[in-house]
Amino acid sequence: MKLGLSLGYWGSTPPTHHVGMAQKAEALGYDSVWTAEAYGSDAITPLAWIGAQTSKIRLGTGICQISARTPTAMAMAALLSMIILAGSYLRLFASYVSDPKNFKSYMSILR
Repeated sequence: MKLGLSLGYWGSTPPTHHVGMAQKAEALGYDSVWTAEAYGSDAITPLAWIGAQTSKIRLGTGICQISARTPTAMAMAALLSMIILAGSYLRLFASYVSDPKNFKSYMSILR
């Protein structure tokens, strides 16, 4: 069994404890740390912040809203995070709201 830490999304201000929680999870042997986004909170940027201060734990987005970014913007954000993290592994999860055809098109552009 692998354990992961879900940090969720930010409230009205950036959290001050997420890096410390991720570092503690890494020290305890957790496999991964996950973020999410909603209401203007970004899922990718906090992972770059956390990844720069950890060394082994895997990083993943719980959900990235495709309605919040174009496919190119999503790809650029994910790629930049990978560069910042020096090639670390990033798991990127996206969701669609209503139209599977649009989701399939979005994902083909993202790839």
